Amino acid sequence: MFRLIYAPSRTLRSAPPTLITGRAVTRLQLWRGLSSTAKPSPTEEPSKYKPKAATPLRRAASASLPIRANPTPTQSNINSVFTLATAERYLFSKLRGRLPPSSVLLHESCWVPKWGEKGKEGEVFIFENGSFVCWGLGDADARRFAAEVISPPGLEIGHLKEAETEELDFVMDPTESTRLQGDLIILGHTPAMSSSNSLPDRLPTSVLPLENLLARYAFSQALARSTALSGLEVALDDYLSSVSLLPQSLEKTGKPGLPRTAVIKKLGQLMRFRQGLNLNRGNFSDVPDFYWAEPVLEGYFKSLSNALEMNSRTQIVNDKITYAAEVQSILRQLLTESSTHRMELVIIALIAVEVVIALIRDGPELYHIFIDALFPKPSSSKSQSETTQSPSFS
Repeated sequence: MFRLIYAPSRTLRSAPPTLITGRAVTRLQLWRGLSSTAKPSPTEEPSKYKPKAATPLRRAASASLPIRANPTPTQSNINSVFTLATAERYLFSKLRGRLPPSSVLLHESCWVPKWGEKGKEGEVFIFENGSFVCWGLGDADARRFAAEVISPPGLEIGHLKEAETEELDFVMDPTESTRLQGDLIILGHTPAMSSSNSLPDRLPTSVLPLENLLARYAFSQALARSTALSGLEVALDDYLSSVSLLPQSLEKTGKPGLPRTAVIKKLGQLMRFRQGLNLNRGNFSDVPDFYWAEPVLEGYFKSLSNALEMNSRTQIVNDKITYAAEVQSILRQLLTESSTHRMELVIIALIAVEVVIALIRDGPELYHIFIDALFPKPSSSKSQSETTQSPSFS
């Protein structure tokens, strides 16, 4: 059985960003292997894409080097937090039957406390925005979870052509406080929650400590939003590429180069982008309702959201949508003027046809009227008067 927990809402208080991950189309290996205690999977292939040295990611990653390079006896191995976005939205009502019996509806996620091969289990948080976050599972395991649990027909709305990913690392150390340090999540001591009903009364056994379950949930929600936003960024970039030649077409030919129906479809795509960005449940700007009563968890959520530069990325996407909407609005006006001009020509043609039909139908009568007006016939009374006045020669 799933149990849902609610809390009041609150607006987001912004904080300065510290780093941004690259677009999720490239899987980021965040300094894996720098610690002598890390044990990466031998079957996992290294990422082909690395963040550039000048990016904020590398500058922020240096903050985690002391922990990676100098592990303490109480510190666990460095493990992966892998996030995968496969759709615009998941239908939780249909997902329930696909999940293990121990799964729990935890606030805005479906929490799978244990999944994977024996001895290599991890936990999974599934969110309605089309993303799920795997703790302790790598790329291959996450994609296998998507294939076995998420991929069946009817569970996804707006399936993405290419899955978007984000990857971070985490380490457990009970002597440390739970926090985000650079590009490393540290799971340690978590302060007590303000609300007594933050967690269900009964929790199944998990592969990770239950003491910081809500901390992992907060970090997971931030990662899920970032990955979902990455999917929207990629889709919007593809859209802008498809209309990038319209300004040049107007400049060279004075015509948009697209029929009216195509322009209307493009406008519909823009409306869908903006709806997905600002109007759908769990948008990218507001802090989730649950954190109103839990400032500690809000701090975890906002620290990672700020590190991923969610506010600035959302604003950039909005600006791109606004620009594209302006271009499409101009095109729509041009198409409207073109349609009006064609309509005027049609009306003129119809009037001309009506004139021709009238001439054919009433032509003979009009001809006689015209001739009689030019050459009037003498009246019979005038002829008779001239006859009576003429002299007689008899």
